[in-house]
Amino acid sequence: MGRELPNPESPREQARKLMDQKSNIEAELEAHFTILKANNVTMDTPLVDREGFPRADVDIYAVRGARKRVIELRNDLKWNIEEMAKVLQVIYALPADGEESGAVEVEVVEKPTPFAKVEGVAPGSPARDAGMLQDDQIIKFGGLSHKSFEAGSLQPLVSLVGANENRPISITVLRSGESKVLSLTPRKGWGGRGLLGCHIVPYTPES
Repeated sequence: MGRELPNPESPREQARKLMDQKSNIEAELEAHFTILKANNVTMDTPLVDREGFPRADVDIYAVRGARKRVIELRNDLKWNIEEMAKVLQVIYALPADGEESGAVEVEVVEKPTPFAKVEGVAPGSPARDAGMLQDDQIIKFGGLSHKSFEAGSLQPLVSLVGANENRPISITVLRSGESKVLSLTPRKGWGGRGLLGCHIVPYTPES
């Protein structure tokens, strides 16, 4: 009977590779969009004049090549984001260092513990559209809870947001002592910086 070969890469290694791949795809996309911008065209701008002749003011060959590559890269980016979401779910489901993987699970009802606080929300932002308010205390962000974070770092949240651009994330906040579930969709092009449009900081009891 043959022995099953172990996976050569851990989920965290897969996540690092996917993040690097995402950065490379985005950089190449930017380069091709620069070609389109240099020719004063978009992905949909006609490349022929009113009489049906190729436009003399456009590098047709370069623009067509850039458009073709942009379509391919967008598909690659979509796949990358989907894979990243899967890998992150696996990572955040892993037992913390030092936990006994073979221990018997006992259901314990825990008091909601905030790990982040909203310090500001920009008008017209994805965060505002989701109903987030200043001073909201975040107790759940997708599959993340306070156990997913090290003191003073929100890197898991940043990674999850980047991997879920244009995809809704369920979040739970404490507001005036009550839990509220919101749906937040990270996206660009809302008129401000970042994918969320809010300022989130690590939560401390005195904050």
